[in-house]
Amino acid sequence: MNEPTSQPDNGRQDDLLLPEPPRPARKASVSAVLARVNITQMTLAVLVVIFLWQWIDGHRAIGDMQQQLAKKIAEMDGAGKANQMLLTQSQGEVRELSAKVAAMESRYAEAQNQRAALEALYNDLSVSRDETALAEVEQMLLIAGQQLQLSANVKAALIAMQSADARLQRMDRPAFNGLRKAIAQDMDKLRALPSVDITGINLQLDNLIAAVDELPLIYQQRVAKKDVVAQTAAPKDETAWQKLLREIWQDAMQLVRIEDTGKAEIPLLPPNQEFFLRENLKLRLLSARLALLSRDEDGFRQELKTAQLWVARYFDGKSNEAMHMLAGLKKIAASPVSIELPDVSPSLQAVRNYRLTHEHAAERNLAKKTAR
Repeated sequence: MNEPTSQPDNGRQDDLLLPEPPRPARKASVSAVLARVNITQMTLAVLVVIFLWQWIDGHRAIGDMQQQLAKKIAEMDGAGKANQMLLTQSQGEVRELSAKVAAMESRYAEAQNQRAALEALYNDLSVSRDETALAEVEQMLLIAGQQLQLSANVKAALIAMQSADARLQRMDRPAFNGLRKAIAQDMDKLRALPSVDITGINLQLDNLIAAVDELPLIYQQRVAKKDVVAQTAAPKDETAWQKLLREIWQDAMQLVRIEDTGKAEIPLLPPNQEFFLRENLKLRLLSARLALLSRDEDGFRQELKTAQLWVARYFDGKSNEAMHMLAGLKKIAASPVSIELPDVSPSLQAVRNYRLTHEHAAERNLAKKTAR
């Protein structure tokens, strides 16, 4: 039922469309208008978009500028506070530096005063420099003479004279050449002296003193080894009774022993006197050392002679210890301990004469200046 009704409608629509011939031109104008409208809208849209983009970008740039400005303000605020702290600190440092400068100025003034005092003192010392040098040289030569006279110490005297010559050499004055020549002559006298081995003799005495406690006394000597071996040798076919009797006989022979010592009498000393004998022998050797250090040759030889007599009388001369002790005492007693010392007073007298002449000349110059 619907199909018959739809057909007339189609024919009616066709009839309505056919009598409109100019409609394509109108459509063209409409499309042109639409095209123009679209371009305008598009242009406006583009302009709006550009405007919006520029606005957003400007707004964002303004925001960034505001943030940067706030950051800069914050930084400037922090920098201002830091500068304020630095300024406060700088002001404190300036005050401290001002105080230090004031202290340094006061110290500088004190240093200037001390420098002036030192310069005045140096001028005073430079005036009497020769007198001071001569006094030092005279003192050194006095020490050299005392070493020779009191202990005959040639080495110490030579060192003192060399120090005096070196002191004059540092002065580098032609006027001191005569003094140096006199000192050199006295030093040549000391160098020509024969050397005495005081240290070696002293060490030998120390060894002998240490060996005194090991010396056996004369009544403490024992039977020789060959006799002991002969006594202890037993026959092969010895019975028990014979062995017992032989051992008893050997013990009895040990109780009493007869021997020719070559001496008329043998001193028998109790144990306490043995101790004092050894200590007195050590004292004799110590006295010999003191005589050696003081260059007392007579006392040195007398003490060694007494020590030899005591060793030969009270101790076993056949023992190795006693033989070594006697040999050492004889060797030391034959060593020279004293030498004839030269006179070194000419150099000291020359220094004193020059010093007196120099002082008199200075006094005359001072008197002339005062008279003027």
